[in-house]
Amino acid sequence: MIKHIMATALLWSAIVAAHPLKAQQQMNNTLGALWSKVENNYVGVNVKSAAIDAARFNQKAVKSNMLPQVNAQAQNTYGTFEGSAGAFFPQAGFFNVSGSAAPLEGSSMAANTFGSALVQWEVFSFGKLQTQNKAAGSLFNKSVSEKEAYLLSLKKLLSERYISLLYNNAKLRWTDKNTERLDDIRKITSGLSASGLRPAADSLLASSSYVQALGQQEKWTGQKNAAYVKLLELYGNDTVNYAASAGRFGNYTEIGLNKVRSVNPAHPVLDALNEQAEYYALSGQAQMKAALPSFNLLGGYAYRGTGISANGEVSGAWQDGFNNTTNNFLVGIGMTWNLTSLHTNKMKAEKLFKDAESTRSLQTQYELAMQADLTASQLNISQQYKQLQKTGLAVKQSQDAYDMYLARYKSGLITLSELLQIRILLEQAENNHIEASRDYWLLLAYEAEMTADFDFLFNNL
Repeated sequence: MIKHIMATALLWSAIVAAHPLKAQQQMNNTLGALWSKVENNYVGVNVKSAAIDAARFNQKAVKSNMLPQVNAQAQNTYGTFEGSAGAFFPQAGFFNVSGSAAPLEGSSMAANTFGSALVQWEVFSFGKLQTQNKAAGSLFNKSVSEKEAYLLSLKKLLSERYISLLYNNAKLRWTDKNTERLDDIRKITSGLSASGLRPAADSLLASSSYVQALGQQEKWTGQKNAAYVKLLELYGNDTVNYAASAGRFGNYTEIGLNKVRSVNPAHPVLDALNEQAEYYALSGQAQMKAALPSFNLLGGYAYRGTGISANGEVSGAWQDGFNNTTNNFLVGIGMTWNLTSLHTNKMKAEKLFKDAESTRSLQTQYELAMQADLTASQLNISQQYKQLQKTGLAVKQSQDAYDMYLARYKSGLITLSELLQIRILLEQAENNHIEASRDYWLLLAYEAEMTADFDFLFNNL
């Protein structure tokens, strides 16, 4: 009794352990299992990731403008020191010489040392810096949404190439079955012709049909291999196990209908346009505020040495340029206001506001178009599902009819041409089912892109 209980316990343990393993194997043989590797390894994703990093650094750079700006300089010069009265504009390319008007004794040239540091902190700019920071944040969010939109398009591309592979594989299996049927007919006809029950022409006709089927086999082998290579370009691996998906490709009984009926307003494409419009609007506000004055806290410190002593003695030695030092500091509050930029900045801001308005209109246009496409796609999916049911039934009925007519041909009740016509009808029914299956899965891929939800497609194909 104990042995029976232990055996039963071991059996149940094996069953429980086998079910998760089977479920895991099924999950590994779906389209979704391919996506994780494509997302991690495909070079196009790295391009969008780098764009996000660039936008993040730009955001940090804009934010750093709110920090105090520190400038420092150090000089060691050797030259004349003759002073002069008057005034000048200190434009770029000019230099200043400060000297005493009193006569000096000693060398006609002296060495000088000068160093300074200036701190400027813009403490009030009517919100210009905060608005620029928000605009940089919108630009960063836009880059994130653009990556999400790219991932959606990449998911669709992967789905289309996977469906193309399954479609070409189904066509190859279809030609294999046709070739096998024609080979059976050829062998039967050859035997009947050899026994004198059928004319020799029947044998030639059967052989010709068989050779044509071999040619179709070669064609679809090439098509399948080409589709496989295109898929590997995204997947980046040497092999893809699609055997389980090939079985689900034409099995409409396992297919359900997606119930989503509206476009998500947070769709990455729409969200990217929204962030772009927000960036334009905030940049326009920043331009308007840039025309207003800014207030700064200023602080400076200077160190100066010269070869001219306080009693008017001039030394031409280089090392004496570090003597006779003075130290000064200066603090204060400053206001800067570029009055001539009032009109220019206003025009720039108006241009950015119009760009924002245009982008928001484009976002609305996209949303309406996507909703129309989604509704039309879902109507097509519903009808396509019904077509799959009918083509599946047609295949079953055609196969049963062909088996009956093949038996009648073997019994000599019908001619070869009649049997080949029935075979053509079966071939057409199978081909129609394959075509309907491909169209159905492609419609699901298109719907998934519109709804930004590939879970159903990735888990069921």
